[in-house]
Amino acid sequence: MSNINSDTTKVVPMGQKIAFGLGMLANQMFPAALGIFMVVLVQDLKFPAWMWGILFFLPRIFDAFIDPIMGFISDNTRSKWGRRRHYVFIGAIIMGLSFVVMWQLYRESGVQYNFTYFLLWSFVFYLGLSIFSVPYVAMGYEMSDDFHERTSIMAISQWIGQWAWVIAPWFWVIMYDPKWFPNADTATRTLAVWVGIICMVLAMMPAIFIKSKSTVNEKSFSPLTFSTIGGSLKEIFQSFKEAFSNKPFTKLCIATFLIFNAFNTVAGFTFFIVVYYLFNGNTGAAGIWPTLFGCVGALSTTFVVIPIVARMSKIMGKKNAFLASQGISILGYILLWFLFIPGKPYMFLFALPFFSFGIGSLFTLMMSMTADVCDMDELNSSKRREGIFGAIYWWMVKFGFAIAGLLTGVLMSLVGFNPNLPVQTEGAVTGLRLFFSGIPIFGTLVAMLIMRNYDLTEQKAKEIKTALDNRKNLI
Repeated sequence: MSNINSDTTKVVPMGQKIAFGLGMLANQMFPAALGIFMVVLVQDLKFPAWMWGILFFLPRIFDAFIDPIMGFISDNTRSKWGRRRHYVFIGAIIMGLSFVVMWQLYRESGVQYNFTYFLLWSFVFYLGLSIFSVPYVAMGYEMSDDFHERTSIMAISQWIGQWAWVIAPWFWVIMYDPKWFPNADTATRTLAVWVGIICMVLAMMPAIFIKSKSTVNEKSFSPLTFSTIGGSLKEIFQSFKEAFSNKPFTKLCIATFLIFNAFNTVAGFTFFIVVYYLFNGNTGAAGIWPTLFGCVGALSTTFVVIPIVARMSKIMGKKNAFLASQGISILGYILLWFLFIPGKPYMFLFALPFFSFGIGSLFTLMMSMTADVCDMDELNSSKRREGIFGAIYWWMVKFGFAIAGLLTGVLMSLVGFNPNLPVQTEGAVTGLRLFFSGIPIFGTLVAMLIMRNYDLTEQKAKEIKTALDNRKNLI
């Protein structure tokens, strides 16, 4: 049996947690900026909704396919730097530079050229993201073997990562203020350089500061050679099968899929609802209100949701904290239906602290619970497979994200939203609002139903940890 994880400690130094959190800031800033910039494709470069959907869908399907392979490679890498660090470093470089290049779009190039250019570079970006994110997430799972310390690690990393969602919405102000740039597509070309380079450096921090012991002489790993690729792929598929036979892990994946991707299906509607419902299509009059929606929501998550959820987890357990948090988020979505009021845009701010409990609590708790599942898997398989479990978990997230992106374009077309019209029809705007509240409420309710019988409790996790310690002591 591998003892690769035998040097994990109960209490992780704060410097290590911060280094991991800086990686999370990069990991969240890229999708946060991407979500803001994608509006430019429709609003300014005049991509039709179906192109927007494809650009969300195809690269993420590619990413979801690469993740399990990257998880297997990461779990079985023999290196003096350990299993993860060099992949995190290389992936940071690829995704940072490709993000910069991807957004060098010029409207005079035409819609068809820009669509093809953006799509091809998206594949490069998501390849880099996979090389970075799968080993990076696995590093977090490995940092501690303590039930509550894992939640602390994830809470701190999510707290740091949430600043991406505070900062990114202000890009809207910069992009659509003529004092900054003549137009939004010019703004994205410049902002992409800053985002790409800064986040590339942040993403390198876990590789530099979180140390890993050498795995050069590890005997339990599967071979990683071209001659054994067939057997390796077979083992990947077998790992998939074993992971989804783990009932607690399956519940985590499905619940995350429903909540996160129901949210992402309609998240892109925020800008259009604020502009076309609250301000009748006047982007200038909308000013900073689209920005405030994202910024205040992220600040609520950072300073209210994450500290409360971390505390709730210790008092009532991770599952109950999850159920309570998601119940609060449903209230937030209901409030948003009533508090989007033309002429009174400030009213929606009162719904945001409740709304933020959904996504704000999700990964803090789910990543901590996935680390617990890895212990359960080790007890059953005698292998440490944080990489493959992390990859499969995020495969579900990213596959759903791809579906969500495709559905976004479909729903916009379904309600009759036309980016070339200065004012949208009442039916189109009402349709966006109905989907904006209705889809996340439905997804969250189903996820809560699935998680009601989640049974990997603190007591059970401690029993697994004791059994693992006893097994190691016999070796």
